[in-house]
Parts: sequence; structure tokens; C-alpha cells
Amino acid sequence: MTGKRNRIFVGILLIYAIGIAFLLYRVLADLDPRYRESAEESLVETSQLLAALVEQDVRDGAIDVQRLQPLFQNLYARRFEARIFSLTKQRVELRLSVTDRTGRVLYDSIGRATGADHSQWRDVLLALRGEYGARSTPDVEDDPRTTVMYVSAPVHWRNDIVGAVSVGKPVESFGQFVEAARRKTLYVGLFSAVAVLLLAVIVSVWLVRPFGLISDYVRYVRAQRRISLPRLGRRALGVIGAAYEEMRDALAGRNYVADYVQTLTHEVKGPLSAIRGAAELLQEPGMPPEQRQKFLGNITRETQRIQEMVDRMMELTALESRRSLEHVEAIALKPLLEEAVAAAADAGAPRRVRLRLDAPDDAVVEGDAFLLRRAVSNLLDNAIDFSPEDADVQVRLERTRRSAVIRVQDQGPGIPGYAVEKVFEKFYSLARPHNRKKSTGLGLSFVREIASLHHGRIELENGDERGAVALLSLPLAT
Repeated sequence: MTGKRNRIFVGILLIYAIGIAFLLYRVLADLDPRYRESAEESLVETSQLLAALVEQDVRDGAIDVQRLQPLFQNLYARRFEARIFSLTKQRVELRLSVTDRTGRVLYDSIGRATGADHSQWRDVLLALRGEYGARSTPDVEDDPRTTVMYVSAPVHWRNDIVGAVSVGKPVESFGQFVEAARRKTLYVGLFSAVAVLLLAVIVSVWLVRPFGLISDYVRYVRAQRRISLPRLGRRALGVIGAAYEEMRDALAGRNYVADYVQTLTHEVKGPLSAIRGAAELLQEPGMPPEQRQKFLGNITRETQRIQEMVDRMMELTALESRRSLEHVEAIALKPLLEEAVAAAADAGAPRRVRLRLDAPDDAVVEGDAFLLRRAVSNLLDNAIDFSPEDADVQVRLERTRRSAVIRVQDQGPGIPGYAVEKVFEKFYSLARPHNRKKSTGLGLSFVREIASLHHGRIELENGDERGAVALLSLPLAT
């Protein structure tokens, strides 16, 4: 089965590569004709303009070309810098020749064909007939790089055609644009093809397991003695869900781990530096006992900080890896809040921070009581930490038609404007007002994961007057 999938995959890649190659070939081959068409369109207008100019000098059916010579001498002598995207144009390359009604050249701007017979040149021949005439002729025979495009327009006098104006432009003048467009198209096409092929290889590896799940489902269907459509439908949804979860984990897993490692490394650097500095100072002889105790206390405190950070990280990682709650039960929120408030009261006692619970009505939700208690405890710890001395933390249970809202409000300084969008990011923490220390920065991320597992949400905002307000919303039990 695996060999067949590999052959099918290789075949699809070959078809894709051949298709890209054919598309690039067609696009590249079509660039030169498209540029020539664009240049020819401009030459048509230029030839008509110059023909109208030459008609001003027709006397009794004869064309006077005397003022053309100084005009083009001045034109060819002009020097300028015209930056056209990545290319620079510095001189005029436009050519002009004027013929009489017999096709004899009266004037040639580059001085090569004056007096020559151009009556058989296609552009002149058709223009003298009153038709549209154009041609491409190389200056050097058998050298296509010297090709010049010509477009002619008739010169009228009293409803008669008395001559023709032929305007030319070397293909080489716009050939550099063609080459630049070809290079860019080729680079973009090849880069896109390689990127898509690489993405296809990566995705194909991740798709192998879902195909295995589908095969398992096919074997399950064959093993059924009697077909039950509802049962088969549930089984199919389970297979598709498992495949999706595995693909999502594979796509996000590597970036997830890299982000965790990078962030954890950054956060651990501070405590480790403090521990190393204190350890080096403790090695100095003759240190007074009180300073020795101070540095030992620093080491103990920073070690506890690292331990707390690692423990929180492991808890959060385990929580994020869960797709749903394992044990769901009906939970009355009022007793849960009473228990959490009573447990957190001791933390606020040293600074005389009081917790006030207002739960006029009970509300029942479905979920994990242990996780919800942890979420509420995190919110209470935050509120106590950011409250000033002799302050109140208000905890209120509110009930709407579909959800229960746990509202925790402190009387602290509130959330600074720059931190409003960052408070739920991992390892982001604000300094506590009473000791200027920061936490691990994982508490609110922990609360958000718990809320998500319970199909709820957590919000943190500033209060109307002062302090911050945390709102934990949970759907009511049905």
C-alpha cells in the first residue's frame, strides 16, 4: 500500500513539474512577441504624428524635407538619464525616412539610404497604397540582433498620397526589457516550483498517518456484520477528527517547542545570573556573616523562582496538550468560590488585603472542579499581589441567560496601556507595586487554557474608577 502511495505521489510531482516547465516555456516564448506588439503600437502613433508634421511642408505635391535635418541632428545630440525600472535610457534611437510617391528616399535620419529606392519595401509599398504597412529588417544581414522595426504612414496632399513616412526602432532598444522580464519570470517560476515541491513533500509525510486512519476505517466497515449508518457515521467522524488532530499537531508542534525553549531559556537567564553572582561572592574570604546570609537567601529565592517556573511550565504544557476534559461533572460555583476565597485570605493578611465575596445566586457549570479552582486561585493571587495595603478585592458571581461570570476586581493601579494586549502572553509579567518583583508570567496563560477547555473565555480590563477587573465566563450546565 505504501509503495502504491509513493508511486502515485511521485507521479503527481512529475505531472506538476512538467506542467510548470511547459507553462514557463510558453510564458517566456510569448514575452518577445508581446513586447514587439507594444512597440509597434507606439510606432504607429509616432508615424502618424510625423506624417502630419511632414504634410505641413508639402508644396504643390512635392515634399520639402529641409527642416528635418537640423531637427534630428539636435534630437540625436540630446543626452539624458531616463530611469525605467532597473534599466537606464540615455539617447534617442528612433529613426525616420521620408519617401516620395515613387518610393525614392528623400530623407534618412541616419544618412544611409538617402536617394535609395524603397518602393518595394513592404511598409513603404503598402503606405503608398493607403494601407497599413510594417516590416522588420536587420541592419546586418543574417544578424537578427540588428533587426529594426519599421511602421509607415502615408503623406497626403489634396486627397492624394504624395509620399510616405517610415519610422523605425531597433529591436535591441527594447530587447533589454525582454531579457530582464525573462530573467525575473524564470526566477519566480523556478522558486515557486521548488517551494511547492518542498511543501508537497512535507505535507505528504504528514498525510501518511491520516491515510492509515482511513485504511483502519475501511477495515472496520468490512468487519461489520450488519451495516448501521449512524454507527458508521460516528466512526467516520472519529477517523477524520483524529487525522485532523494529528496533522494540526504535526504542523504546530515544531514551532511550539522551539518557542517554548527559546522563551524559557530567556526567562531562566536572570535567576541563573543572580545565583552565579551570589555563589562567586560567597567564595571570597572574610565575608561578614550577615552578608553571607543575604547572598544565601538570594540563591534560595532565585532557585525557588526557577523551580516555580519549571513547575508552572510543566503544568501549562500538560494542559495545552489536552483536547478535552477527561472527567466532567456538574459544579456549583458558589461553594467553589467560597472555598477559593477562604484559601486565598491568608495570602492577603500580611498587607491587610481583604477578599469580599458576593454570590447572590448559585450557578452550575460542567467541567473539572480542580482546574476551575486553580483558575480562580490564580485570579485571586493576581488581585492580591496588585492591591495596595488595607484594600478590598471584590469577587462576584453573576449569571446571564447562557453563562456564569466570575468577576474579580482589585483596587490596584490597573493595567498600563502598553500591557493590555500582552497580559496573556507566556512569561509576560508586570512588577508588583509593593515589592517591584515579577511572577513567572504563566498564571494568566494557565487560566486561559482552563477557560478554553471549559468552552469559556477570560478577559482582563481596567475598572471604571481604578484597579483591574478579571472576567471568567463559563457556559451554564444544560
